Amino acid sequence: MPRKLIDISVPLCNDVTADPPGNHPTIQYIDHQQGLPRMLQFFDGLKAHDLPDGQGWAVEQVSLSTHNGTHLDAPWHFHPTMNRGERSWTIDEVPLEWCFQPGVKLDFRHLADGYVATADDVEKELKRIGHRLSPLEIVVVNTSAGARFGQADYVNSGCGMGYEATMYLLERGVRLTGTDGWSWDAPFVYTARKYAETRDAGLIWEGHKAGRHIGYCHLEKLHDLDKLPSTGFMVSCFPVKIERASAGWTRAVAIIDD
Repeated sequence: MPRKLIDISVPLCNDVTADPPGNHPTIQYIDHQQGLPRMLQFFDGLKAHDLPDGQGWAVEQVSLSTHNGTHLDAPWHFHPTMNRGERSWTIDEVPLEWCFQPGVKLDFRHLADGYVATADDVEKELKRIGHRLSPLEIVVVNTSAGARFGQADYVNSGCGMGYEATMYLLERGVRLTGTDGWSWDAPFVYTARKYAETRDAGLIWEGHKAGRHIGYCHLEKLHDLDKLPSTGFMVSCFPVKIERASAGWTRAVAIIDD
């Protein structure tokens, strides 16, 4: 049976707008000639001309946050506790079975930037695609932010998933979700305006904070979700195992068996 793999990750790179100012990764590229002196140090008497074409190794020095690039957020990122009082899991404690499951795509590209999706929005979209959620399915949300990756307005693009929309998924057994936006929640610029008007701190990071009640993980900065069908695919998103970390980078891939 033919199998199609769709890369739904974004690359880590310099000079691409994918995070707020001051939060971007920095990659120093060391080519085969620049890496040659270091290689020669390991082998007494070795000269450059002894090596094929006089070339050493290439390597990169990277400075980044666990939340740069496509990554999986652990419950620890959201709050110190989950499941109404348990200590939250860090990324090295997330069950691997959560990270390889059938996928479901919600198409919310029509929702305005800054809109906070509700349980009713989720229910309507599931009805539109004719799907009933099953436990551990991975639900990814295609927002308008997906088409803005790398653009100056990416961080402020797309809708967010509110508390009740997130709980709607979690109460039906979903434990891993994802978005092509910078955040699972609505862009901060919109939430800040609402908070300034209402002084209601419950509006801040409300989708993330749902993890206090039911522990879950979510993927952020996914890509090419428009290439996926609504159902009928698997998602593989195993995170890098970083001790006690709030997130881990992942090469998220959608797998479609035709």
